[in-house]
Parts: sequence; C-alpha cells; structure tokens
Amino acid sequence: MLMKNKKVGLTALLIGLAVITFSQTSNPDTELSSDTARINALLKQSNGLAAKEPEKAIEIALQAKAQAEKIDFKQGIAYALKNIGLGYYFQEKKVETLNYWGQSLKIFEELKDDVGISNVLNNIAAVYVNQGDYERGLEYGLRSLKLAEKTGDKLRLLSALNTVGSIYYKNKDTWDKALGYLISALPYCEAVGRKDAIGIISENIGEIYADKNQMDSALIYYQRSIAAVGDDPSSSFAYNGIGKLYLKKGDIKEALNYHNKALSIADQRNSPRHIQESLRGIANVYVKQNDFTTALSYYDRARVIAEQIKAVDALKDIYSEMAIAYAGTKDYKDAFKYKSLYADIKDTLYTTERDKKLGSLQFEFDLEKKQNEINLLTKDKDLQIVQTKRQKFAKNAFMIGLFLAFIIAALIYRSYRDKVRTHILVDKQKNEIEHLLLNVLPKEVAKELQLTGRATPRHYKSVAVMFTDFRGFTLLTDHMSPDELVAELDACFNVFDEIIAKHNLEKIKTIGDSYMCAAGIPKEDDMYVLKIVKAGLEIQQYIADNNEKRLEKGLEPWYLRIGIHVGPVVAGVVGKMKYAYDIWGSTVNIASRMESNGEPGKVNISSATYELIKDYYDCTHRGKISAKNVGEIDMYFIGHEYTIPKTLLLNEDMEVKQ
Repeated sequence: MLMKNKKVGLTALLIGLAVITFSQTSNPDTELSSDTARINALLKQSNGLAAKEPEKAIEIALQAKAQAEKIDFKQGIAYALKNIGLGYYFQEKKVETLNYWGQSLKIFEELKDDVGISNVLNNIAAVYVNQGDYERGLEYGLRSLKLAEKTGDKLRLLSALNTVGSIYYKNKDTWDKALGYLISALPYCEAVGRKDAIGIISENIGEIYADKNQMDSALIYYQRSIAAVGDDPSSSFAYNGIGKLYLKKGDIKEALNYHNKALSIADQRNSPRHIQESLRGIANVYVKQNDFTTALSYYDRARVIAEQIKAVDALKDIYSEMAIAYAGTKDYKDAFKYKSLYADIKDTLYTTERDKKLGSLQFEFDLEKKQNEINLLTKDKDLQIVQTKRQKFAKNAFMIGLFLAFIIAALIYRSYRDKVRTHILVDKQKNEIEHLLLNVLPKEVAKELQLTGRATPRHYKSVAVMFTDFRGFTLLTDHMSPDELVAELDACFNVFDEIIAKHNLEKIKTIGDSYMCAAGIPKEDDMYVLKIVKAGLEIQQYIADNNEKRLEKGLEPWYLRIGIHVGPVVAGVVGKMKYAYDIWGSTVNIASRMESNGEPGKVNISSATYELIKDYYDCTHRGKISAKNVGEIDMYFIGHEYTIPKTLLLNEDMEVKQ
C-alpha cells in the first residue's frame, strides 16, 4: 500500500487541458455537420468555464448532451458527460463527479476511443488520489498512461505522467521515481503549448525538491510555475511552496508574505482547496513564532473548509497540527480531542495496520477455542485412563507391528535419500556449468549454445562500441609490484563491470589494461547509445575520484582514455576449447582509434555517435582523423549533460487532466 509522508502531497490538478473537436463521419449531411459544430462549440465553452463558473459549465454541457442525443452523436454525448463531471469536480462533489465520468467512460469504451478513455481514466485517478485512495488512483493512472503511450497523444501523455508521478510522491521511498515521471512530462507540455500544464508540473517538481531539502532546485521550479500560470488559482500552491522554503530558512517575514499572496489569489478565485492550504501555511508560520493562539485561528478556518470538501489527507494533517498547537497553549483537553480525531482519520487512510489487528484478533480467538478443547479433554481425563487400560494389550501388539513397518520404511527412505542426494549433486553441477557459461557469453547466446550446440553469428546494423585504455600503463608497471599492479587493475575493471551491468551493456573482453564493451547486442535496445555514453562518463568519474584518493596517499594517479563509435558489426562465438563472444568490423577499429586519439579524463566520440546524442549532451568538436576505407572522421569530446528523462535510461515503468 502507498503510504503518505508528513505532507499533504502534490494536490495541484490539470483540469481542462484540451478542447477536443469532433466530426460526424456516419452522415456527411451539411445539416448534421452544422449540428456537430454547434455541439463542439458548446463543449468548448463548457470546458473553459469549468474552473471559474462550474454551475454555468454544467448547464452548457447538459445542453450539448441533449443536442448530441437528438442526432445520436455518441462521442459528443461522452464528452458532454465528461464536462458535466468536470463541473461537479470543481464544486468538490465527488459522488456526482464519478457518476458522470463513469457514464462517459462506458461510452468511450463502446466507441473504442483510446484517447477519450485515457482522458477519463486519468480524471478518475485524480478523484481517488484526493480521497487518499492511492492504490486505486495509481491503477487508473497507469491504465491511462498505457493508452496514452499507445496513441502517442502528447496531451494525454503529459497528463498521465503527472498523475502517476504525483501518486509516487506520496511515498518517500519513490520520490526519485516521481521526479522521473514529472520531468518526463515537461517536454510534452511545451510541445502542446500548455502553460497551465507547465505551471502545475513545475510546482509539483518543486514540492518534491523541497521535501528532499534541495531548496535551490525547489525555488527554481516554483518560480517557473508562477511564471507559467500567473495568478491562476493553481499558482497559490507555488506561492505556498515558496513560503514553506522561507520558513525553513527562518525568514518569517518572507514566509508570511508568500502565504498571504497565495491566500489572496485563492480567495479571489473562490477555490476551497487552495484557500485551506494557504491558511495552513500561515498557521505554520505563527507556530514557528510560538504564537499558537493566532495559529489556531487559521488552522480552524482551514479545518472547516477541509471538512466541507471532505479533503481527508488535509484533515489528517490539520488535526495533527491543531493538537500540537493546543498543547502549546496548554489546552490539553482540546489537544487530546484533535489528537483523537487525527488517530481516527489516520485509521481510515492506513488500513494495513487495521488488517493486522483483525488478524491478531482472529489468532486470539483460535487460541481461546483451542484452550476450550484442551479443558474439555481434561474433564474426560478419568474416562480416558480407563479406556487406555482396556486398549493396552492391543496397543502393544500394534507397536510391534509398527516397529517392523518402521524398519522397512527406513530402508526405503535411505534408498530414496541416496537418489535425492545424487539429483542435488547433478543439479548443483549443472547450475555451476550454466553460471560459468553466463560469465563468458551473453544469456541469449549461451541458451542457443546449450540447445543447439552452436551459436549462429549475427549481423547488427547499429552497435555502440567503447574502448578504454590507461595512458602510460607500461611506465606504471616499472613503479609498482606485480601484486599491487594486478590488484589496482582488478579493482578498476570490477567497477567497470558494475557500471556496464547497471546500464545493460555487454562486456566483450579485456586485453591487458584495455577494456572493451558494446551496447545494442545481443539484444537490441533503442537507448543503447545514451546508455554507453552514460557508462563512459561514470567510468571517467570513478577514475577521477579514485585518483584523488591515490594522491592523498602519495600514490601516482592512473589516467584513462575512452573512445566510442557507432556502426555495423558482426557478432558471434569463436573457439571450441574456450568459448569467447566477440565482435568484428570497421566499427571496432574506429572505436579503438577514438580511444587512442582521446585524452585522459575525457570521452572521445565519433561524428556518428555525436549525431545520436547531440540533443542530450553539449559536445566540443576537436578535429578529424583519417580511417582506412572510411575517410576522415570528425571527433568530439562529451561535455555538459542536458536533462535526460530517467525513464529513458532505466526503462522504468498530473492529476485530473482534460
């Protein structure tokens, strides 16, 4: 179960992110086209009013629904129902919201409209998240994301990524995962030109950085959010976030200033959720000043609103904060009252503990039942003794027969145990052989070799090859003992192995102090180039860190060159006595040239590699080299890394969005 941390979490929602237009293809009649156009206009108008005038939005959406029903315009009916639910959502009427969205979802599913289904699933996810039901919210959010990825709809993608990221924020252990989803959503916001989406997702990212105590990063994203949405109600979350940052720094004046700004915007837009969050922020400032009486006046106003809109998450925190504030005024009666309310509402959120308690009660019941059975047996003890005497002779005879049966069973068991021991030994030897085979061959190649006795060579159109080599290694051998040299080289290569394993690369071989690996074989991977570049940079960082330690000990540093090239190769298994998985082709030779023409501490890449990563890294052109049968090749040093979505490299699998 997803557990919440000490904060309310990411409560910002993306509502009304798109106005979908429709066309009626079943009948090209001009009058019918005119009807659908009127319906589309009503839907667009309704959608635009949902946040500011929800009652008016519902009224217009009902008109659109009635007109769509007259001409049996199913898609128009579905979107009208969705807009009605949207109006109720902004009125904080959860039951009505889910009712209309459920009807809308049913029609979209009948139409097999994946974009519409993804839209409504994501909206429903946000409702459950607001109610504190994160498991169900995540279920709907991931279903929405799956359909968005299938359709490639950028608006649906950014909405679903924000929703899933917001839910992962609820658990401190998955904050980094949440950041991955949210940061991945930002490019889609820019692609569809939605400033409101940029504002909300930026604010959510800022909230996570704030919880990770990365204040500078948090402030950057909060300010980016405000710049995107201006004085929209959602900006109050960003203002509150900045207020919390200043409170952590001890700047009371600025903290209060930003929370009051947030409250002013929320009041002007009449947004209950935003108002209660701002009131809590102001109250927390007064608590910091030990002015518990003033703090309680703001907490109480926030409590009333949270109870009215049934914001369970917010209420849990408000009750806890009020209990602490009352204790600060020495009003222990009310402190106990709100502590009890906090405990009650926490029980509704965290059902796992309740399940454990129920299991404990069942266990105690079973124990009591067993004890009653024991007591009953005790009462009949005398009767049992009499029965035992009567059966004594028969029992002795039975024991003799049982003893003989036991001897026979023991002989059978010993034979069985010997067979089991043999099977275990054979299985152990088989596992050891498979383990050794996997140490020298890729899993797919090893499996083919075991099944067929041979491994078929394969041609790959595009593979990234990386070479590393220590500069002046021969000179190092003159200053180190053989044991020291081998130990240091072994330590380096072990770390290299860990890094390439982390990025799912394939180690090819080591030749002296040179290390060779590849990406995109034997299993193709769309992200192979980014992964091998990432691995190369991590290897250079390890060498740099290790050199600092060596210098502190008065030891001579080791300098490493790395070269990468992308191109076609042939891969296969050579040898019979000792199997070896290897690759061949000009790509391998050029990668080696990239390494030998590089510089220590740098990752030198070919122009072919540069073209594939230039959108993710700032690279420096450093001239050309001449390659046999290829001609001149440009070389680049990899420099500053731009933002790479974490989901691209790790293959890891917004709240209501329109």
